[in-house]
Amino acid sequence: MSAINLDLDDYFERIQWRGEIRPSLAALSGLLQAHMAHIPFENFDVLLGRPVSLDIASVQGKLVGARRGGYCFEQVTLFAAVLEALGFAPARHTARVVRFVPPDQAPRTHMFLTVPLAEGTFVVDPGLGGFAPSVPVPLTEGAVARAGDERHWMVHQGAHWMLRARLADEDINLWLSSVEADNLVDFELGNHYTATHPQSIFRQRLMLRALTQDGRITVMNRDVTLWRGRQAQTSQLADRHALRTLVQHYLGFDLPEIEQLRIPGIPEWT
Repeated sequence: MSAINLDLDDYFERIQWRGEIRPSLAALSGLLQAHMAHIPFENFDVLLGRPVSLDIASVQGKLVGARRGGYCFEQVTLFAAVLEALGFAPARHTARVVRFVPPDQAPRTHMFLTVPLAEGTFVVDPGLGGFAPSVPVPLTEGAVARAGDERHWMVHQGAHWMLRARLADEDINLWLSSVEADNLVDFELGNHYTATHPQSIFRQRLMLRALTQDGRITVMNRDVTLWRGRQAQTSQLADRHALRTLVQHYLGFDLPEIEQLRIPGIPEWT
């Protein structure tokens, strides 16, 4: 995961960033929002049976050069390298996603960062899919991070920290972590499981997220949710062609292979 091949100019062009780059909370917040606004969350390569590499050349080639998106290991690997190149000191961590799975059944297959600054330490998590906070979240019990109608905060759960969010009028649990600094090989292992294990949800389901001017759009298999503030509009994808059109419009790239994509979570498409 060396940042030797990182091209900051290409990255800044990709996220359309012309703001502050010194290590500050303002720069961290702006970079995170710009990153998430221009680099969507998607798991097409996993569904297509393609390898997901975490070296900087591969991640930058896909998310920046090819203008694709990616999932947590790719997103956070790239963002951490950018922060380090700018003089920040991010720490990399694993977490157990508990939105749909009990903690005692959830593997440590999520990657996020903590970033220490003069104002405190902040959780930075651009790769959490549809529930990802678009602003840094203070690593302080109950301190709420707000972005529009979004609300995220951290709470203690025994010896662990839990990321929580408010979705419409419901408070939800997102992930659980000891917030210890993990070794780079831990992310390689988690990435390998996520991308290749038959029981990985990334092998079973289509999962997409892109930010819009007034909210975000999420896709889980055929179910599409378009959020405008706290208002959600739901629909279903009719077929693969409709999916390809949605990807072009909201995620900003075209992937012809979508027309033949097989998704176990959508049996009528297999």
